Amino acid sequence: MADVELRKAFTEMHINKIETTKQVKLIDFRTDVLKNTKQKFFLTDKGISDLQNDSRVYQSIGRMFALTNVPQVREDLIANQEKCESAIKQLTEKKSFLVKNLQEQEDALRDLVKQKKDSDTK
Repeated sequence: MADVELRKAFTEMHINKIETTKQVKLIDFRTDVLKNTKQKFFLTDKGISDLQNDSRVYQSIGRMFALTNVPQVREDLIANQEKCESAIKQLTEKKSFLVKNLQEQEDALRDLVKQKKDSDTK
């Protein structure tokens, strides 16, 4: 009976490990995309920082471009960088939670295996 419980627990842990690994890889991918996007916003901001405030600049709005001023574009770029940074932070926290949860499950399974071995030797 204990063997069945041990196998069931091991199977559940293995499935959970596979799912968690997939989630961690997805989080890593999303983090990389956000870092690249943040870098693009930063470089764009750096590029237009040398322009005079009365320069004509266009900002992308969906599929069109709207005429706007340099300070507004810079403000929007900085806001977008902050949004990316916030999303990266949230993803990093979620990843650390998943990894910690997985480690706890592995530790619990090791304890279960150890208890099984101890009970078999007695």
